[in-house]
Amino acid sequence: MPQSLSKVYIHIIFSTKLRKSLLTKEIQNELHACIPGTLINLKSDVLKINGSKDHIHILCTLPRTITIAKLLEEIKKSSSKWIKTKGMKWSGFAWQDGYGTFSVSSSLIKNVIKYIENQEEHHKKINFQDEFREFLKKYNIDYDERYLWD
Repeated sequence: MPQSLSKVYIHIIFSTKLRKSLLTKEIQNELHACIPGTLINLKSDVLKINGSKDHIHILCTLPRTITIAKLLEEIKKSSSKWIKTKGMKWSGFAWQDGYGTFSVSSSLIKNVIKYIENQEEHHKKINFQDEFREFLKKYNIDYDERYLWD
């Protein structure tokens, strides 16, 4: 086959360093508008971005030319740099080192979009750490709690 083709959907989740509640409403909308520029430059299709005060969810495609690690490095680097320009409150901003990425079947895209859209309601019932553990369990990912959090 002379052409390489792919369509891999991924649900990305990562939090602020030490899960600090720094992503206030005043910064969230701008942040969610800033991140797509990075993804588009990397040839990723952005389907949905949302989150809460201490973490973010991104549903996008994985470009066929880069690794998940490189994609996350670029998202975190560019968004962290951008947030730090927003004032003294965010001058020390950082994302956690780790992340979770989960494959999404094309038949479940609408469900994942709805899930990401409803983060505010969702987190009235469950905190970020428990939510993340649920994802790890759902995807049968072994982990050591000692190394899961900053």
